[in-house]
Amino acid sequence: MKSRRAGPPDGGYGWVVVASAFFIMGLTGAVLKNFGLFFLDIQNHFGVLTSTTSWVTSTTIAMFHIGAPAASALTLWFSQRVVIMMGGLLCCLGMVLASLDLPLPCLYLTLGFLEGLGISFSWIPAMSMVSHYFSRLRPIAYSMASSGECVFAFVFSPFFKWLIETYTWRGALLIIGGLQLNLCACAALMRPLESAEGPTPDRPEDEDVLPPKRKPIFQCSLIRKPELIFYIVFAIFAAAGFFIPTLFLVPFANSLGMDKYWPALILSVVAGADLAGRLFCGWIGNMRILRNLQLLTIVAMLLGVVLLLLPVCSQFWFIVLFFALYGFLFGCVVAIHVTCIVDIVTLEGFDNGLGFFMLFRSIGGFIGPPAGGWLVDRTNDYSFAFYFSGFCLISSAMFVLLVDRLVQRRKAAEAEANCSVSRQEHQLTGEAIGDSVA
Repeated sequence: MKSRRAGPPDGGYGWVVVASAFFIMGLTGAVLKNFGLFFLDIQNHFGVLTSTTSWVTSTTIAMFHIGAPAASALTLWFSQRVVIMMGGLLCCLGMVLASLDLPLPCLYLTLGFLEGLGISFSWIPAMSMVSHYFSRLRPIAYSMASSGECVFAFVFSPFFKWLIETYTWRGALLIIGGLQLNLCACAALMRPLESAEGPTPDRPEDEDVLPPKRKPIFQCSLIRKPELIFYIVFAIFAAAGFFIPTLFLVPFANSLGMDKYWPALILSVVAGADLAGRLFCGWIGNMRILRNLQLLTIVAMLLGVVLLLLPVCSQFWFIVLFFALYGFLFGCVVAIHVTCIVDIVTLEGFDNGLGFFMLFRSIGGFIGPPAGGWLVDRTNDYSFAFYFSGFCLISSAMFVLLVDRLVQRRKAAEAEANCSVSRQEHQLTGEAIGDSVA
């Protein structure tokens, strides 16, 4: 009797999964990316400091990451479909409650805790689903799925601005909550990979087979891998700088005299460049011109340099150009940084590896925006927030370089061990043949 384990089909229904993940990325990541449009309205409404207001977004980002291990565990216990539906309901509930006339601390609970947890419960299973449906085409499939965040962000920037002006920022949150309820419809398309595999000639429907061994919910042994530890440090530094530019873009543009729809236009340009970066980096990664970790090191370093140079600009078109470069390089980082986890912990440990990665990345996501806001309050200059962001990104690239060295050393040791085993088996086979002839 032969049994066959369902492997990544690299196509087929997997493209439906990619399409569903595309919309999930748009209804989660694109909404989070445009939170900066609400920043000044919330700050003026409650009359608080920049650093105080930034804690709303910081809490959302932190819960997005902290909820990752729970999302991974629930995915292994139930299914991606169920967890994404839970995420859609949490997102909708958080936005609807945030639209009510509640004090500022309640926004930390609604727009922060509930919305962030809902995004995590939607985002993590969607990425897991794409990774399990694809192997050889994984970089390009992940890039196509994650590009939904860019396409939706391009549309959402002027749309959210119009909603705020027409229905106030609270009415806009209510409408956005209704849009995020569509996450439940996207979840319905997420068919588990096992059910996509039908009976085969080697395994008829009525043949008794042993049930598959259940995966442990938490593989804590992964934390002992030095490669994963250093990659988590990269995640902390990168997350500290990731979310600052989009959060402070609108206030920075307003401080230079821009108003009305110009900041929203810049956000749309960033989204378009982000899309181009994701597709380009996915294409490069699929061609195997560079190792994934090598590619990540290069784009993270360049992203940090661009952020350090961005505040020097004062003219509108130079600002647009640098933010376009930021969006392109940001897209490159996002397109490749999750697939690198497979290189570090293999596909078997991907779900738990992604959960731990996102959990510890929450430290940077939670500290980054308030730290940038504190610098702005102390200096009365938004440029220092971008300097801080660039420093964090350059520092993170150094740790990716270290991870690549460790992974290559491990693979070389494994290859040497396999060669040694093969030589021993060949030697034993030769001795057995000699004994039989004698």
